[in-house]
Amino acid sequence: MSDCPTRKWPSLVGTGAAAAAFLAIPLFFKAIGLRSGPYWLDLLNTVGLYTILALSLNVILGHAGMFHMGHAAFFAVGAYTTAILNLNHGWTILATMPAAFLAAGLLAAILAGPIIHLRGDYLLIVTIGIVEITRIALSNNIFGLTGGPNGLVGIARPSLFGFRLSKPQHFFYFIWFMVGVTYVMFYFLENSRFGRALKYIKEDTVAAESMGVNTTAYKLIAFVLGAAWAGVAGAIYASRMRTISPDSFTFEESVLLFTIVILGGSGNQKGVMLGSFMVIGLPEIFRGFQDKRLLVFGAALVLMMIFRPQGLFPPTPARVKLSDAWSNKLVEPATNSESDDG
Repeated sequence: MSDCPTRKWPSLVGTGAAAAAFLAIPLFFKAIGLRSGPYWLDLLNTVGLYTILALSLNVILGHAGMFHMGHAAFFAVGAYTTAILNLNHGWTILATMPAAFLAAGLLAAILAGPIIHLRGDYLLIVTIGIVEITRIALSNNIFGLTGGPNGLVGIARPSLFGFRLSKPQHFFYFIWFMVGVTYVMFYFLENSRFGRALKYIKEDTVAAESMGVNTTAYKLIAFVLGAAWAGVAGAIYASRMRTISPDSFTFEESVLLFTIVILGGSGNQKGVMLGSFMVIGLPEIFRGFQDKRLLVFGAALVLMMIFRPQGLFPPTPARVKLSDAWSNKLVEPATNSESDDG
């Protein structure tokens, strides 16, 4: 049996150099005097926000294998929680973020109970209904808090130690710091006992149950955790835009997030990040070809589904290193049979 390398940390030097180069982008734009610098920074901020959302959906779709297309509902709950607490009760944006996390997670726990046993297309259809019901409820000014179709206006900017984030470069560092937090958090989750159990459930639910894994509980926790973190992304979105309305949280947003995870590689965090750049960034880069860009983008997705349905960077199979004693036991039967044939 050949050596099977255990999972190792990525190169700290390479990762640190790449992160430093990326974080230096605002300084580079300023140094060269790029007039469109704020536009490109704003685009990177949008990519970062969708990266946070896609990584949270990856826990549900990529790790647990649940076909979930209602993620925009929990994104909306987080955004509206932040807006209501800030406008009506004077909470700071950073103080509202834990509340947005809890509100989205609580709604997910309530909704997931009756539907968590559903699989495949059935779960997909139900989650589509969730996002539409949420949008309609927000449009109807539920409890007189959501502002109806016009939404809520005048949400404050985040402040940290008295420093107010107001420019694209400020949000650039804030959003991508949160991307880093999200990546590290879900990296440890993926490589924990909980993460391994989710992988077993995704591959074969019946086999996981037969090995004593409580599949219902694990799926419920994954669903709630992914939804709650989408609520945090909603809080960031509300503070960045300062205006939110039900039209910002439609079914199309859920489809976009679903596409990012599938295209990048369901279950692979690096693939999901690349998917965010491709799905959100590339259409904007080619905005000059507005008549053709959606056609090219759609054709690229079709080709991906035909030639690489597992995504750009699918997760690598888990490997286990066997001891020499077990390796010899696996080889011995083959050796004996060969000698008998001789």
